[in-house]
Amino acid sequence: MSAWLAASDARAANGAYAVDAADIGEAGSCKVESWLQAATNTDFTAVANPSCAVNIFRPVELSLQTVRSRSDGDWNTNIAPKAKWNIAPTGIGKLGVAFYAGGAFDAASGESLTAFAVVPATYRLSETMRINVNAGWLWDRTVDRHYLLYGLGFDWKFTDTLQWTIEAFGQAGASDTTSVIRPRFQTGIRYRPDEIFSVDLIYGHNISGENANWLTIGTTIRFPVPGNKPEHHRTGHL
Repeated sequence: MSAWLAASDARAANGAYAVDAADIGEAGSCKVESWLQAATNTDFTAVANPSCAVNIFRPVELSLQTVRSRSDGDWNTNIAPKAKWNIAPTGIGKLGVAFYAGGAFDAASGESLTAFAVVPATYRLSETMRINVNAGWLWDRTVDRHYLLYGLGFDWKFTDTLQWTIEAFGQAGASDTTSVIRPRFQTGIRYRPDEIFSVDLIYGHNISGENANWLTIGTTIRFPVPGNKPEHHRTGHL
């Protein structure tokens, strides 16, 4: 499993996409994100990511992701806990900022694999368009190397139920494998018929640093705070 895969699979706000937004859920809300990914080199990943937003002095989104993956014919199961805080709320025409940190470890051996910290920033162009920028740090403990993480993404909700996302991301630093530090790319469509459920279909290239093409199918099931208005109605944007 590559260093970025271990780190970026701890994303929570944007499902199977790697570039995170600055938003977090309303305190008391939960969601379950899951996705399946298959690559042209026969690598495979299955992810389940439950998360909840709670008040610990201030709202924080806690997630515990389970990743089952096959790379070069070898199977691994990793666990990645993460905590995310919103520092400045997002809004149309202003920059929202958040911070998240966590790590990943091998579920079988308990070996610590990575530690990471990322600052996502979101600028909303309108109620239906936003730009997400990520910058952070990754420590790949399996080879004791440090990397700069980066990402740039664009989301456009072009109908009431369809959203298009395109993103580029990666990690900068030293690596014995050239593809690990090459830029990575994903684009996909999200179908969200209501406030509870959505499904994503995504094409990506080199998304775990292996220089292969990937197809991803993902779902998100949301559990809003009982009695509160849906997220879009409260915020006025996607």
